Amino acid sequence: MATKGKVDVLLGLQWGDEGKGKVVDVLTPRYDVVARFQGGPNAGHTLEFEGQKYVLRSIPSGIFQGDKINIIGNGVVLAPDLFMDEAKALEKSGHNLKSRLHISKKAHLIMPTHRVLDAAYEAQKGKNKVGTTGKGIGPTYTDKVSRAGLRVGDILDHFEEKYAAAKARHDAILRSLNYEYDITEVENKWMEGVEYLRQFSFVDSEHEINHLLADGRNILCEGTQGTMLDVDFGSYPFVTSSNTICAGACTGLGIGPNRIGEVYGIMKAYCTRVGAGPFPTELFDETGRTIRDLGHEYGAVTGRERRCGWIDLVALRYAVMVNGVTQLIMMKSDVLDGFDTIKACTAYRVNGVETRDFPYDIEKNIEPVYQELPGWKTDMTGLTSERQFPKAFSDYIAFLEKELDTPITIISIGPDRAQTIIRNGK
Repeated sequence: MATKGKVDVLLGLQWGDEGKGKVVDVLTPRYDVVARFQGGPNAGHTLEFEGQKYVLRSIPSGIFQGDKINIIGNGVVLAPDLFMDEAKALEKSGHNLKSRLHISKKAHLIMPTHRVLDAAYEAQKGKNKVGTTGKGIGPTYTDKVSRAGLRVGDILDHFEEKYAAAKARHDAILRSLNYEYDITEVENKWMEGVEYLRQFSFVDSEHEINHLLADGRNILCEGTQGTMLDVDFGSYPFVTSSNTICAGACTGLGIGPNRIGEVYGIMKAYCTRVGAGPFPTELFDETGRTIRDLGHEYGAVTGRERRCGWIDLVALRYAVMVNGVTQLIMMKSDVLDGFDTIKACTAYRVNGVETRDFPYDIEKNIEPVYQELPGWKTDMTGLTSERQFPKAFSDYIAFLEKELDTPITIISIGPDRAQTIIRNGK
């Protein structure tokens, strides 16, 4: 029997923005294929190397490794105009996409009216708004599950008719909401993006991926956002509209669950969140502002300030559990280099009762229970080996590994590709 390839999954364990793009780029040399399995251009993966900075929104982060196949899977939602801008910017920097980027025919298209619906629904919610990025992600997934969506494969068959019918349906909804809008300019660019998309390879990605596996190729599945934004297991309703957890790789790419091997869970050494929603360990003081400034915690796509807080081990234990995480990757450890004391939330006190389990509702009556640890007070950005770690940082790693019952195998100590330390020979 021929040797089979393997499938590993890489995903975020917090509320997104954990640094997945950098890690995919670092790990890609181990793989033949990098595949995105969910989400859309509402999340940006930032990569820095060789003095350049790139923000990827829809294109897999393995695109910078020239000999790799990159696949946008069926679980992704794609905005043709935004994809065009992103792809042209990469092409200008010398990266040839058309020969190695494949797009699933079953991926759904984000229409201009989806963005308008996004804004209209948020306006209707008033003070209860979710805090979306306004990119039309939710309405696109709504159309998908209501079996009324427009897909990439539709570009190849009577597209104008299908687009007009979908737009008319959206128009009727917006009229019922008395929401005024003009999408003429956006729509013109969107159509230009559709024509640009035609230059790429549209594939039956589930067949391609499984054929690649049968040929012995290794695949890295790349998730966007984070576990705590999963539509089922996150802090609902302040979540995204797709399954960000490991199971989403199966449904978003057409891979059997028995093919999944390593599950890399990415976390920051602290915690952040963008937009509305509960955040038990959020800091509203000078410490929170210091973390934001040192960590440059501003959205890669939206530019919005990220809310910052201490690491939440209750939420992380939950994320490790629902994903089946086998290895942890800790990002932005260097941001905490100057603190005298580091805090970690080890439990919640809910209505006066202490628990280590993540509850159904974290919006009310949650009081984090903290454990204090000594800071390492060392600039780690220039370190090249874990042997150089200050003892207090090594102790912090050991504490987290014990609390999460999972090894931390990769440590990031800066934004550059080179500022990455791989531990334990992994």
